[in-house]
Amino acid sequence: MKVKILAGLAVAALLVHQYMIWSYAPVAQSGLVQKIFYMHLPCSWWGLVSFFVVFVSSILFLFKREDTYDRIAGAAAEIGVVFATLALVTGSIWARAEWGHWWVWDPKLTTSLIMWYVYAGYLVLRSTPMGRDRKMLVCAVLGIVAFLDVPLVFFAAKLWGSAHPDGVARQSSGMAIKMWHTVFAGLIAFGFIWGGILLTRVKQLRQQADLDAKLVWDE
Repeated sequence: MKVKILAGLAVAALLVHQYMIWSYAPVAQSGLVQKIFYMHLPCSWWGLVSFFVVFVSSILFLFKREDTYDRIAGAAAEIGVVFATLALVTGSIWARAEWGHWWVWDPKLTTSLIMWYVYAGYLVLRSTPMGRDRKMLVCAVLGIVAFLDVPLVFFAAKLWGSAHPDGVARQSSGMAIKMWHTVFAGLIAFGFIWGGILLTRVKQLRQQADLDAKLVWDE
């Protein structure tokens, strides 16, 4: 029921968001290509939220050793990698128009790419043939260690300087209020999508674990 509600809210919010992107938010000085920003930023933010959920769930698993936290961490990591991939792709398209290059080895972009590889490796680890309890333990440790790169991504522009604007730089650049409305509408819409996918994936992983346990019992 919760998933259906979130799905309905996601559809409605996405329709509103698309309307705001193309009919409400003004065209920036760089032209229509700037509007990809309204997809890029929500993907980036919810990707980071996903990895924070992996971090917290991994800590809770180490303390409580409950399978639920391992499943939440796994589901959040999968969603995070998808959102991070979309952020990298949309960012590259935007960079090609703004900077004339698909990619530059900028601190913000480099730490984001490293983060993507680390969590992709985390997903590979979860699929390796290893003892169930040992795998959950190793994944929990990696889920905690991997999060060390996330603050670096978030604060890279402040720490080392970056062609990629951070939140403060963008605020001081004079974005129109309608642009900010569109940004927040996107964050809300993608939040509904994120929540619905997370709940669905956790349920799937629970059902898979129950099925695996039944098969082992039958043998």
